Amino acid sequence: MSSRFALRRVQVAHEDGIPIEQHPPVWLLMEWPDDEPKPTKFALTTLPARMTNKEIVRRFKERYRTEKVYEELKGELGLDHFEGRRFRGWHHHVTVALSCYAFVVAERTRPFPPSAARPRRPRALALAA
Repeated sequence: MSSRFALRRVQVAHEDGIPIEQHPPVWLLMEWPDDEPKPTKFALTTLPARMTNKEIVRRFKERYRTEKVYEELKGELGLDHFEGRRFRGWHHHVTVALSCYAFVVAERTRPFPPSAARPRRPRALALAA
């Protein structure tokens, strides 16, 4: 899946009684997937004006990956199951969950089936005496 992106500095109007000119400018990010007739996703970001367009898009898309990892940690590895009251226990719980996630990611990168990466050893021949 690929998309085109357009960025524009804008000042957003809020109903807060402050004139539009006094609001700080932000980036308006527009995403236009190749298979769509018009742009479909729009977002505002307060990233610095000196950043390149490529870096802004990269940082914005990284949010999706981060949310997916968090979702997997909660759903698959029990990140949200901690019911303790102390920081030390919470810290240990998060450490174990992240270690398990690192193992899962490492296993995903291995060739499947697991024996495909290992060469087979020849069987020992029984010598008749």
